[in-house]
Amino acid sequence: MKQPKKLRLSVYLDPEIIAALADYAARRDHSRSLVAEAAIASFLSPDAAERQEAATTKRLDQIDRRMSRMERDVAIAVETLAVFIRFWLTSNPPLPEPAQTAAKAQAGKRYDAFVAALGRRLAKGPKLGQEISEDIEETRS
Repeated sequence: MKQPKKLRLSVYLDPEIIAALADYAARRDHSRSLVAEAAIASFLSPDAAERQEAATTKRLDQIDRRMSRMERDVAIAVETLAVFIRFWLTSNPPLPEPAQTAAKAQAGKRYDAFVAALGRRLAKGPKLGQEISEDIEETRS
């Protein structure tokens, strides 16, 4: 069966849209005419709004999942800090007055080492959340 002849349509587009159309067509190895026709057909399709809503819903669901993971990670970080502080306060008695100056100098060095170690760990991992997840999986097995 022979396809009906297509009709020609001339349109005026912004140069940025022309460039985006040409780039998209080149990446997909299609003609600009085919890409423009598909875009117009999609725009005029009665279910275009439903597809757009579905795509938006999917993106919102992804954002919601990411936010949930972030909330979980922040909660873990806060609890970790709270446990550390409680442990530190209960296991370190206050120093007598003469030893405090030396302890402050030593604390400064330790803090610098801590910040450097934290920077290395954040740069290459593994992250605490991953370690906790792995530990939980191992205990369940």
